[in-house]
Amino acid sequence: MNTHSHLSRGTAGRWPWALLAACLCLTSAAQAEPVGAALERPALATVNPAQGYLLGLAQAGQRLVAVGERGLILLSDDQGATWRQAASPVSVTLTAVRFANAEHGYAVGHGGSVLVSQDGGTSWTASLDGRRAAQTLLAAAQAQGNPRAIAEAKRLVEDGPDKPFLDLWLKGPQEAYVVGAYGLALRSRDGGKSWQPWLQRSVNPGGLHLNAIRSRGQRVVIAGEQGLVLLSEDGGASFTPVETPYSGSFFTLELPADGSIVLAGLRGNALRSDDGGVSWGPLVSPVEASITASALQANGKPIFVNQAGMILREQDGRLLPSNRQLLPPLNNLLPTAHADIVLVSAEGVSVLKAGDVK
Repeated sequence: MNTHSHLSRGTAGRWPWALLAACLCLTSAAQAEPVGAALERPALATVNPAQGYLLGLAQAGQRLVAVGERGLILLSDDQGATWRQAASPVSVTLTAVRFANAEHGYAVGHGGSVLVSQDGGTSWTASLDGRRAAQTLLAAAQAQGNPRAIAEAKRLVEDGPDKPFLDLWLKGPQEAYVVGAYGLALRSRDGGKSWQPWLQRSVNPGGLHLNAIRSRGQRVVIAGEQGLVLLSEDGGASFTPVETPYSGSFFTLELPADGSIVLAGLRGNALRSDDGGVSWGPLVSPVEASITASALQANGKPIFVNQAGMILREQDGRLLPSNRQLLPPLNNLLPTAHADIVLVSAEGVSVLKAGDVK
Protein backbone atom coordinates (compact mmCIF):
# COMPACT_ATOMS: atom_id res chain seq x y z
CA MET A 1 0.00 0.00 0.00
CA ASN A 2 1.09 3.58 -0.45
CA THR A 3 1.87 6.00 2.35
CA HIS A 4 -1.69 7.25 2.71
CA SER A 5 -3.62 4.07 2.04
CA HIS A 6 -5.23 4.28 5.49
CA LEU A 7 -7.32 7.15 4.12
CA SER A 8 -9.34 4.70 2.06
CA ARG A 9 -12.87 3.71 3.05
CA GLY A 10 -14.05 7.28 2.43
CA THR A 11 -12.45 8.65 5.58
CA ALA A 12 -11.24 11.91 4.05
CA GLY A 13 -14.42 13.68 5.04
CA ARG A 14 -14.09 12.48 8.62
CA TRP A 15 -10.43 13.19 9.37
CA PRO A 16 -9.05 16.46 10.76
CA TRP A 17 -7.80 18.55 7.85
CA ALA A 18 -4.51 18.89 9.72
CA LEU A 19 -3.88 15.15 9.59
CA LEU A 20 -5.00 14.94 5.99
CA ALA A 21 -2.55 17.65 5.00
CA ALA A 22 0.21 15.94 6.93
CA CYS A 23 -0.50 12.70 5.08
CA LEU A 24 -0.41 14.42 1.70
CA CYS A 25 2.74 16.34 2.60
CA LEU A 26 4.48 13.15 3.65
CA THR A 27 3.39 11.34 0.53
CA SER A 28 4.64 14.10 -1.75
CA ALA A 29 8.00 14.34 -0.02
CA ALA A 30 8.56 10.61 0.00
CA GLN A 31 7.55 10.18 -3.67
CA ALA A 32 5.47 7.08 -2.84
CA GLU A 33 8.30 5.62 -0.78
CA PRO A 34 7.02 2.81 1.48
CA VAL A 35 6.28 3.88 5.04
CA GLY A 36 8.59 1.13 6.21
CA ALA A 37 11.59 3.03 4.89
CA ALA A 38 10.61 6.16 6.81
CA LEU A 39 10.23 4.06 9.97
CA GLU A 40 13.85 3.01 9.64
CA ARG A 41 15.36 6.39 8.75
CA PRO A 42 16.11 9.07 11.38
CA ALA A 43 14.52 12.45 10.86
CA LEU A 44 16.64 14.97 8.97
CA ALA A 45 17.84 18.11 10.69
CA THR A 46 15.94 21.17 9.42
CA VAL A 47 17.03 24.79 9.15
CA ASN A 48 13.90 26.27 10.74
CA PRO A 49 12.29 23.46 12.73
CA ALA A 50 9.92 25.80 14.59
CA GLN A 51 8.29 26.61 11.23
CA GLY A 52 7.58 22.98 10.36
CA TYR A 53 4.19 21.31 10.14
CA LEU A 54 3.39 20.42 13.77
CA LEU A 55 0.53 18.39 15.22
CA GLY A 56 1.21 17.50 18.86
CA LEU A 57 2.18 19.34 22.06
CA ALA A 58 3.06 18.29 25.59
CA GLN A 59 4.72 19.55 28.74
CA ALA A 60 7.60 17.64 30.34
CA GLY A 61 8.19 19.41 33.65
CA GLN A 62 9.23 22.94 32.65
CA ARG A 63 10.04 21.85 29.10
CA LEU A 64 7.68 22.07 26.12
CA VAL A 65 7.72 19.34 23.46
CA ALA A 66 6.17 19.53 19.99
CA VAL A 67 5.98 16.87 17.25
CA GLY A 68 5.00 16.85 13.59
CA GLU A 69 5.76 15.88 10.01
CA ARG A 70 8.71 13.71 8.96
CA GLY A 71 9.53 12.74 12.54
CA LEU A 72 10.04 16.32 13.68
CA ILE A 73 10.49 16.74 17.46
CA LEU A 74 11.05 20.18 19.01
CA LEU A 75 12.04 21.21 22.53
CA SER A 76 11.74 24.54 24.33
CA ASP A 77 13.15 25.34 27.78
CA ASP A 78 12.06 28.99 27.82
CA GLN A 79 8.26 28.73 27.63
CA GLY A 80 8.23 28.62 23.85
CA ALA A 81 10.43 31.64 23.14
CA THR A 82 13.00 29.49 21.32
CA TRP A 83 12.96 25.93 20.02
CA ARG A 84 15.55 23.36 19.04
CA GLN A 85 15.20 20.08 17.19
CA ALA A 86 15.73 16.79 19.00
CA ALA A 87 17.00 13.68 17.23
CA SER A 88 14.21 11.35 16.13
CA PRO A 89 14.69 7.71 15.04
CA VAL A 90 11.89 7.90 12.42
CA SER A 91 10.90 10.11 9.51
CA VAL A 92 7.15 9.40 9.62
CA THR A 93 4.71 12.09 10.70
CA LEU A 94 4.19 12.13 14.47
CA THR A 95 0.63 12.96 15.50
CA ALA A 96 0.63 13.16 19.32
CA VAL A 97 2.96 13.32 22.31
CA ARG A 98 2.41 13.02 26.08
CA PHE A 99 4.59 12.90 29.18
CA ALA A 100 3.81 11.09 32.42
CA ASN A 101 6.33 13.28 34.29
CA ALA A 102 9.30 15.48 33.51
CA GLU A 103 11.34 12.56 32.16
CA HIS A 104 9.11 9.83 30.76
CA GLY A 105 7.19 10.51 27.55
CA TYR A 106 5.74 8.79 24.49
CA ALA A 107 5.05 10.00 20.95
CA VAL A 108 2.90 8.23 18.35
CA GLY A 109 2.39 8.60 14.64
CA HIS A 110 2.18 7.15 11.17
CA GLY A 111 3.35 3.66 10.34
CA GLY A 112 2.12 2.50 13.74
CA SER A 113 5.11 4.23 15.30
CA VAL A 114 5.56 4.68 19.03
CA LEU A 115 8.63 6.47 20.41
CA VAL A 116 9.73 6.55 24.04
CA SER A 117 11.84 9.12 25.90
CA GLN A 118 13.28 8.79 29.40
CA ASP A 119 15.10 12.11 29.54
CA GLY A 120 12.47 14.76 28.99
CA GLY A 121 12.46 14.44 25.21
CA THR A 122 16.17 14.96 24.63
CA SER A 123 16.50 11.49 23.12
CA TRP A 124 13.98 8.98 21.76
CA THR A 125 13.95 5.28 20.96
CA ALA A 126 11.55 3.40 18.68
CA SER A 127 9.31 1.18 20.79
CA LEU A 128 6.70 -0.05 18.29
CA ASP A 129 5.81 0.11 14.61
CA GLY A 130 3.02 -1.21 12.41
CA ARG A 131 4.84 -4.43 11.58
CA ARG A 132 5.37 -5.36 15.23
CA ALA A 133 1.86 -4.27 16.12
CA ALA A 134 0.36 -6.54 13.45
CA GLN A 135 2.49 -9.49 14.53
CA THR A 136 1.50 -8.89 18.16
CA LEU A 137 -2.18 -8.90 17.26
CA LEU A 138 -1.76 -12.02 15.11
CA ALA A 139 0.02 -13.93 17.89
CA ALA A 140 -2.70 -13.00 20.39
CA ALA A 141 -5.46 -14.03 17.98
CA GLN A 142 -3.79 -17.37 17.27
CA ALA A 143 -3.36 -18.02 20.99
CA GLN A 144 -7.09 -17.42 21.48
CA GLY A 145 -8.01 -19.49 18.45
CA ASN A 146 -10.37 -16.80 17.17
CA PRO A 147 -10.77 -17.29 13.38
CA ARG A 148 -12.13 -13.80 12.72
CA ALA A 149 -9.41 -12.12 14.77
CA ILE A 150 -6.77 -14.26 13.05
CA ALA A 151 -8.06 -13.23 9.60
CA GLU A 152 -8.09 -9.53 10.57
CA ALA A 153 -4.57 -9.73 12.01
CA LYS A 154 -3.28 -11.48 8.90
CA ARG A 155 -4.67 -8.63 6.79
CA LEU A 156 -2.79 -6.17 8.98
CA VAL A 157 0.41 -8.14 8.43
CA GLU A 158 -0.18 -8.15 4.67
CA ASP A 159 -0.99 -4.43 4.59
CA GLY A 160 2.32 -3.49 6.16
CA PRO A 161 2.87 -0.51 8.47
CA ASP A 162 0.45 1.88 6.78
CA LYS A 163 -1.89 2.79 9.67
CA PRO A 164 -1.24 5.61 12.15
CA PHE A 165 -1.69 5.88 15.87
CA LEU A 166 -3.54 9.12 16.61
CA ASP A 167 -3.55 9.54 20.38
CA LEU A 168 -2.31 8.00 23.61
CA TRP A 169 -3.07 7.80 27.31
CA LEU A 170 -0.42 7.38 30.01
CA LYS A 171 -1.42 5.76 33.28
CA GLY A 172 2.11 6.33 34.53
CA PRO A 173 5.70 6.28 33.30
CA GLN A 174 5.58 2.55 32.59
CA GLU A 175 1.95 2.14 31.45
CA ALA A 176 0.95 3.49 28.04
CA TYR A 177 -2.12 2.98 25.86
CA VAL A 178 -2.10 3.92 22.15
CA VAL A 179 -5.10 4.18 19.80
CA GLY A 180 -5.47 4.91 16.12
CA ALA A 181 -6.84 4.09 12.70
CA TYR A 182 -9.04 1.06 12.04
CA GLY A 183 -9.59 0.49 15.75
CA LEU A 184 -5.94 -0.20 16.52
CA ALA A 185 -5.35 -0.20 20.27
CA LEU A 186 -2.38 -1.57 22.18
CA ARG A 187 -0.93 -1.15 25.66
CA SER A 188 2.42 -1.51 27.38
CA ARG A 189 3.00 -1.98 31.09
CA ASP A 190 6.79 -2.06 30.98
CA GLY A 191 7.70 1.31 29.55
CA GLY A 192 7.33 0.26 25.92
CA LYS A 193 9.53 -2.84 26.05
CA SER A 194 6.57 -5.02 25.06
CA TRP A 195 3.03 -4.40 23.81
CA GLN A 196 -0.25 -6.31 24.05
CA PRO A 197 -3.63 -5.94 22.32
CA TRP A 198 -6.13 -3.70 24.10
CA LEU A 199 -9.91 -3.24 23.76
CA GLN A 200 -12.35 -6.00 22.96
CA ARG A 201 -13.40 -5.96 19.31
CA SER A 202 -17.01 -6.16 20.48
CA VAL A 203 -16.98 -2.49 21.55
CA ASN A 204 -15.83 -1.38 18.09
CA PRO A 205 -16.82 -4.19 15.73
CA GLY A 206 -16.51 -1.98 12.65
CA GLY A 207 -12.90 -1.12 13.38
CA LEU A 208 -13.67 2.60 13.33
CA HIS A 209 -10.80 5.07 13.77
CA LEU A 210 -10.03 5.96 17.39
CA ASN A 211 -9.06 9.64 17.33
CA ALA A 212 -8.79 10.73 20.97
CA ILE A 213 -8.53 9.29 24.48
CA ARG A 214 -8.73 11.01 27.89
CA SER A 215 -8.98 9.92 31.52
CA ARG A 216 -9.98 11.37 34.89
CA GLY A 217 -9.89 9.11 37.90
CA GLN A 218 -11.39 5.75 36.93
CA ARG A 219 -13.20 7.23 33.94
CA VAL A 220 -11.64 6.73 30.51
CA VAL A 221 -13.31 7.93 27.29
CA ILE A 222 -12.33 7.22 23.69
CA ALA A 223 -13.83 9.15 20.76
CA GLY A 224 -13.62 8.36 17.07
CA GLU A 225 -15.22 8.43 13.66
CA GLN A 226 -18.92 8.02 12.84
CA GLY A 227 -19.92 9.23 16.30
CA LEU A 228 -18.08 6.45 18.12
CA VAL A 229 -17.74 7.06 21.87
CA LEU A 230 -16.48 4.38 24.27
CA LEU A 231 -16.77 4.82 28.04
CA SER A 232 -14.97 3.02 30.86
CA GLU A 233 -15.68 3.59 34.55
CA ASP A 234 -13.14 1.02 35.76
CA GLY A 235 -9.85 2.53 34.65
CA GLY A 236 -9.93 1.12 31.14
CA ALA A 237 -10.51 -2.52 32.08
CA SER A 238 -13.81 -2.60 30.16
CA PHE A 239 -15.64 -0.25 27.80
CA THR A 240 -19.23 0.23 26.68
CA PRO A 241 -20.39 2.16 23.59
CA VAL A 242 -22.20 5.43 24.32
CA GLU A 243 -24.92 6.82 22.07
CA THR A 244 -24.82 10.50 21.16
CA PRO A 245 -27.05 12.62 18.88
CA TYR A 246 -24.19 13.17 16.41
CA SER A 247 -23.00 10.55 13.92
CA GLY A 248 -20.01 12.43 12.51
CA SER A 249 -16.41 12.16 13.62
CA PHE A 250 -15.16 13.39 16.97
CA PHE A 251 -11.54 14.53 16.82
CA THR A 252 -11.05 15.47 20.46
CA LEU A 253 -12.61 15.25 23.91
CA GLU A 254 -12.06 16.47 27.45
CA LEU A 255 -13.09 15.41 30.95
CA PRO A 256 -13.41 18.71 32.85
CA ALA A 257 -13.07 19.04 36.60
CA ASP A 258 -16.86 19.36 37.00
CA GLY A 259 -17.35 15.71 35.99
CA SER A 260 -18.75 16.37 32.54
CA ILE A 261 -17.73 14.82 29.21
CA VAL A 262 -17.14 17.18 26.28
CA LEU A 263 -16.75 15.96 22.68
CA ALA A 264 -15.87 18.01 19.58
CA GLY A 265 -15.03 17.41 15.96
CA LEU A 266 -16.19 17.61 12.39
CA ARG A 267 -17.72 20.88 11.12
CA GLY A 268 -17.63 22.44 14.58
CA ASN A 269 -19.97 19.93 16.17
CA ALA A 270 -19.54 19.71 19.94
CA LEU A 271 -21.52 18.01 22.72
CA ARG A 272 -21.54 18.03 26.50
CA SER A 273 -22.87 15.46 28.97
CA ASP A 274 -23.27 16.12 32.68
CA ASP A 275 -24.59 12.65 33.56
CA GLY A 276 -21.88 10.27 32.43
CA GLY A 277 -23.00 10.06 28.82
CA VAL A 278 -26.68 9.29 29.43
CA SER A 279 -27.84 12.55 27.83
CA TRP A 280 -26.11 15.17 25.70
CA GLY A 281 -26.56 18.82 24.90
CA PRO A 282 -24.99 20.77 22.03
CA LEU A 283 -22.24 23.34 22.38
CA VAL A 284 -22.94 25.83 19.60
CA SER A 285 -19.86 26.73 17.57
CA PRO A 286 -19.53 30.12 15.81
CA VAL A 287 -18.48 28.50 12.51
CA GLU A 288 -18.65 25.08 10.87
CA ALA A 289 -14.87 24.66 10.84
CA SER A 290 -13.71 21.36 12.32
CA ILE A 291 -12.51 21.45 15.92
CA THR A 292 -9.17 19.69 15.81
CA ALA A 293 -7.86 19.70 19.38
CA SER A 294 -8.58 20.67 22.97
CA ALA A 295 -6.97 20.93 26.39
CA LEU A 296 -7.91 21.65 29.98
CA GLN A 297 -6.97 24.99 31.49
CA ALA A 298 -5.62 25.44 35.00
CA ASN A 299 -9.19 26.04 36.21
CA GLY A 300 -10.24 22.62 34.90
CA LYS A 301 -12.34 24.02 32.05
CA PRO A 302 -11.83 22.98 28.42
CA ILE A 303 -10.46 25.13 25.63
CA PHE A 304 -10.52 24.24 21.91
CA VAL A 305 -8.94 25.19 18.58
CA ASN A 306 -10.37 24.85 15.09
CA GLN A 307 -9.46 25.04 11.42
CA ALA A 308 -10.74 28.62 11.22
CA GLY A 309 -7.86 29.71 13.45
CA MET A 310 -10.07 30.23 16.50
CA ILE A 311 -9.39 29.51 20.15
CA LEU A 312 -12.76 28.60 21.66
CA ARG A 313 -13.96 28.69 25.25
CA GLU A 314 -17.20 27.24 26.56
CA GLN A 315 -19.76 29.65 28.01
CA ASP A 316 -23.47 29.07 28.59
CA GLY A 317 -23.76 26.31 26.02
CA ARG A 318 -21.75 28.09 23.36
CA LEU A 319 -18.17 28.01 22.13
CA LEU A 320 -16.91 31.59 21.90
CA PRO A 321 -13.77 32.83 20.07
CA SER A 322 -11.12 34.03 22.51
CA ASN A 323 -8.20 35.18 20.37
CA ARG A 324 -7.95 38.86 19.50
CA GLN A 325 -5.70 38.34 16.48
CA LEU A 326 -6.15 36.34 13.29
CA LEU A 327 -4.50 32.92 13.43
CA PRO A 328 -3.84 30.19 10.82
CA PRO A 329 -5.78 26.90 10.93
CA LEU A 330 -4.76 25.36 14.25
CA ASN A 331 -3.75 21.77 14.92
CA ASN A 332 -3.20 21.80 18.69
CA LEU A 333 -2.74 23.93 21.79
CA LEU A 334 -1.20 23.80 25.25
CA PRO A 335 -2.18 26.25 28.02
CA THR A 336 0.81 27.06 30.24
CA ALA A 337 1.13 27.95 33.90
CA HIS A 338 1.84 31.57 32.86
CA ALA A 339 -1.61 31.82 31.17
CA ASP A 340 0.04 31.89 27.75
CA ILE A 341 -1.14 29.40 25.12
CA VAL A 342 1.27 27.51 22.90
CA LEU A 343 -0.17 26.78 19.45
CA VAL A 344 0.92 24.60 16.54
CA SER A 345 -0.20 24.71 12.92
CA ALA A 346 1.05 24.19 9.38
CA GLU A 347 3.11 27.33 9.94
CA GLY A 348 4.92 25.98 12.98
CA VAL A 349 4.76 26.83 16.66
CA SER A 350 3.77 30.15 18.24
CA VAL A 351 2.88 31.49 21.69
CA LEU A 352 -0.22 33.56 22.29
CA LYS A 353 0.35 35.83 25.28
CA ALA A 354 -2.26 36.06 28.01
CA GLY A 355 -3.10 39.62 26.98
CA ASP A 356 -4.03 38.46 23.48
CA VAL A 357 -6.72 36.14 24.82
CA LYS A 358 -10.14 37.43 25.83
